[in-house]
Amino acid sequence: TKVFILLVGDKTKYLHKFVRWEIEQAIRRDIPIIVVNLNGKRYKDSLLCPAILNDVLAVHVSFNQKIIVKAMLEWPELHKSYQRQGESADYKYNNAVYTSLGL
Repeated sequence: TKVFILLVGDKTKYLHKFVRWEIEQAIRRDIPIIVVNLNGKRYKDSLLCPAILNDVLAVHVSFNQKIIVKAMLEWPELHKSYQRQGESADYKYNNAVYTSLGL
């Protein structure tokens, strides 16, 4: 697969059995991670995001088709680039990107 998309809602943080395993597999296989916040936040929601993603290279976006498609198209290459630089942080698109998409 080219990307791993994690939908984060109110209970995602507590779904340890399967969700954690899927996240572990994405990390282990070095699959770029896109975190989609169902509550519409455009950045990492620390209250809802599973702790296993702390200090893991991932992009966090809102639940909207346009930004998700953009992330799916761009994040794999950006992930590789950031990884080569030794980055392991939470990334987000700035408000200008959302505005350019009409969001």
